[in-house]
Amino acid sequence: MSAMEYGNLAYLVLLGAVIVFWFFIQNRQGLNKTLQQGAVWGLIFLGVIAAVGLWGDIRQTVQPQQLVMSETGRIEVPRGPDGHYYLTLEINDAPVRFVVDTGATSMVLTQKDAARVGLKDEDVIFYTEAMTANGPVRTAPVRLADVALGPFHDRDVRAFVNEGEMSKSLLGMEYLNRFARLEINNGRLILER
Repeated sequence: MSAMEYGNLAYLVLLGAVIVFWFFIQNRQGLNKTLQQGAVWGLIFLGVIAAVGLWGDIRQTVQPQQLVMSETGRIEVPRGPDGHYYLTLEINDAPVRFVVDTGATSMVLTQKDAARVGLKDEDVIFYTEAMTANGPVRTAPVRLADVALGPFHDRDVRAFVNEGEMSKSLLGMEYLNRFARLEINNGRLILER
């Protein structure tokens, strides 16, 4: 835990102690009833703490997923809670979650995702450079044997592995241009081939 987290914990413990002390002083005549109410408030407090701690997992579970309509060749992706669009592609049979970035030219993998799809260290040689919002970053050009989005398979797809830190891989226009139609309408990204 960081110093900030220890400080927050100490504050919460102190606040809880003050509330419990006040609660007992106010209700010193009916101690049995006070203990029951204290137990209820304690359970409510623990429930709130659990919900806050598990919020990331809960949000991921209820988050809308991409919808693939194979018969019409259409893929619909709802906008995420953070305002971005996310697509999960199967690269060499490994699922990789991408943030759709229409401002990026190419498909850019994080080093972690590159390892998950089977790229070895000898395949990833950082000798090119890309200009990002944070300045230049070294990249490694790679070829991906099989990239699938729903029923659509592409072979020998050009991509880059980013040497810098990225939280998610980026899906740029070079891949998105493989679709005949790309539309953003009413909070949905629509792709058709």
